[in-house]
Amino acid sequence: MLLTISTTAEPATDLGFLLHKHPDRVQEFGQSFGTATVFYPEADERRCTVALLLEVDPVALARSSGKSSPDFSLSQYVNDRPYAASSLMAVALADVFRTARAGRCKARPELPGTPLPLEVSLVCRGGADLARGVFEPLGWAVEAAAVPLDEGFAEWGESRYVRLTLRGTLRLADALNQLYVLLPVLDDAKHYWVAPDEVDKLLRAGEGWLREHPLRGVIARRYLGRRWTLARSALARLAELGDETEEQLEPALSEEAAPDETAADEAVAAQTEEALEETEEAQEVQEPEKAKPRPLNVLRRESVLAALEELGASSVIDLGCGQGELVGALLARPRFARVAGADVSPLALAIAARKLRLERMSDAKRARLTLFQGALTYTDKRFAGYDAAVLMEVVEHVDPPRLAALERVVFGAAKPRHVLVTTPNIEYNVRYEFLDGLRHRDHRFEWTRAEFAAWCAGVCERFGYTVDLRPVGEEDPEVGPSTQMGVFSRG
Repeated sequence: MLLTISTTAEPATDLGFLLHKHPDRVQEFGQSFGTATVFYPEADERRCTVALLLEVDPVALARSSGKSSPDFSLSQYVNDRPYAASSLMAVALADVFRTARAGRCKARPELPGTPLPLEVSLVCRGGADLARGVFEPLGWAVEAAAVPLDEGFAEWGESRYVRLTLRGTLRLADALNQLYVLLPVLDDAKHYWVAPDEVDKLLRAGEGWLREHPLRGVIARRYLGRRWTLARSALARLAELGDETEEQLEPALSEEAAPDETAADEAVAAQTEEALEETEEAQEVQEPEKAKPRPLNVLRRESVLAALEELGASSVIDLGCGQGELVGALLARPRFARVAGADVSPLALAIAARKLRLERMSDAKRARLTLFQGALTYTDKRFAGYDAAVLMEVVEHVDPPRLAALERVVFGAAKPRHVLVTTPNIEYNVRYEFLDGLRHRDHRFEWTRAEFAAWCAGVCERFGYTVDLRPVGEEDPEVGPSTQMGVFSRG
């Protein structure tokens, strides 16, 4: 894989001083996964280009990176990493240009602080829109063209690779640090295990630009290997963690299939990551000049609240309440005289209590609220006695063979007068440009509109309910809404 950086600031050969690499020499640097070579295809007073060529040793890569696989189980042996810029290139760049990234130059100390006209060229994984979204706010003019699968067969379409050219005037140290962070972001995978010290690396490299970046949440999540705790830590350290940011990072937790605390805590992490993904989807699909779309989790919550008010419910239980967003919204409306939240995870309930400020809640409001641990696949008399029950983004996290148990517990044993169920519409997934597969790795399945309608009809037949199917959010004329909701009523 090849990355080039060019400048036309005269004398252009000052680029060699900044990089601590002489234009007349070819230098090699050993890496754990191959060899990085630095050379200058052109170097004169008017234009100078440095090239970083990374030759990957597939055997060394397999031996050093077998801990995780971003694509499939054999990816340490068969993968595209030797050919497209990724975390491998970012690591090599950080090593080879370490002093330049730090903004030091003993020979010409005035140079590191001087903005230069720069042009960067490479081929990387990632969509063209995402490349523009992460680089343009930093002042780069971005040319991003998708690489065809085969130039001889145009009908095969485009690959997942982008030929990227960046042009801008900025300090070389800033450019190198931005590339170091954003190449793995575009690739959305790392060849090594992401440990907590990666947060420090991200913040050091992002100093001066990451805090104000409009996609900082997307960048943190992807750079940190989709590890929600690390992403939350990074964002909290970038700025004080306010309620708005916290809500994006700590969404409601969906119910797991069994009351296993370890699995439940993993589900908390999974669901929190899902909120980051939803934030990313909202940010990535929007046009820069248009108003920011409202997050899908907000639209869902509003749709559920509107349906509950329409049904005239005065007591509601949120089954799979997670960290309490819907519970908090219900408590804010006095018409809901009794509100309960149940979840399989003690950790999620502890976070809910903190977010709801339980210790400072007024006596009157506290008397309306009940929080307790319970699993939806096991009969629990505490689930009964409410006008309405809500399962918001829950069923898709349950293994299909256990759905029958959930149905018996909710519709057969608890038997609330109304049950509201929301779940993703898999048909809409094609509208998310960067989505490949299901919306979240913890989803056991996602239903089409017809499949959801069939499940709802079966529930009604088995347990004596009727159902009203409703869209959540804007309804696409071809693929329907992003989320679908079933409003069940009994008697």
